[in-house]
Amino acid sequence: MRLDNPFATGNTAKIYISNNRVVKLFNDDLPQNEAIYEAKKQKYAYSCGIFVPKILDVTKIDGKQAIIMEYIKGKTLGDLLMANLERAEHYIKISVEVQQKIHAHAANTRLEQMSDKLYRQINATSYLDGKQKTRLIQKLDAMTFEKRLCHGDFHPFNLILSNEDVAIIDWVDSSAGDVRADVYRTYLLFSQIATELADRYIHLYCEKSGFSRGEILQWAPIIAGARLSENVSSESVERLIKIVDESTLM
Repeated sequence: MRLDNPFATGNTAKIYISNNRVVKLFNDDLPQNEAIYEAKKQKYAYSCGIFVPKILDVTKIDGKQAIIMEYIKGKTLGDLLMANLERAEHYIKISVEVQQKIHAHAANTRLEQMSDKLYRQINATSYLDGKQKTRLIQKLDAMTFEKRLCHGDFHPFNLILSNEDVAIIDWVDSSAGDVRADVYRTYLLFSQIATELADRYIHLYCEKSGFSRGEILQWAPIIAGARLSENVSSESVERLIKIVDESTLM
């Protein structure tokens, strides 16, 4: 398969469009089962009736792990939002509605447990000391919730508007967990763009779900601490540590 210039580049893979299909070509430094692992999660979401690209093949291309999937034509809600900020309310409402459709599904017991993922991430980060990590783990242990399907990286740039429907991509971080934690993660990602957008998003989610803002924000230190392990270049380490310290001291 001939692959020309990548359509997009992420932390773990490059995305190509070839023969009206999407090819996700993984970086060499990832575990050997990474493509299979991600494909299984996306297949599970597809089996729930959620609009996601259909997995066509999991293979290797030039020695690299690859997932070949259906190409969904359209624009991301993130691109539409940034180009039409006067319609922010409209796009945020769509995002909330789509996320609630995901959360409506009880999680398969074979899906990764959110708590296991968060434990691993908190323990892995080098930005927190032992005392900070202990406080976060204690908070995580104290959380009780019904396990639902959570995307784990839900934001407008992972939503593709196609023929009046919205496809959800990038399921590698999906898990069985607390929807409030998933919502806070989205709030945290929105706040990288603008605090006003993040506040509007959490307000609309609470309005439609019946959750209070406080119920969602209780996850702030845990999710911020876990995000420190991701080493995302666009994210402020200082901002995340501040959230961890301010919230754990309450």
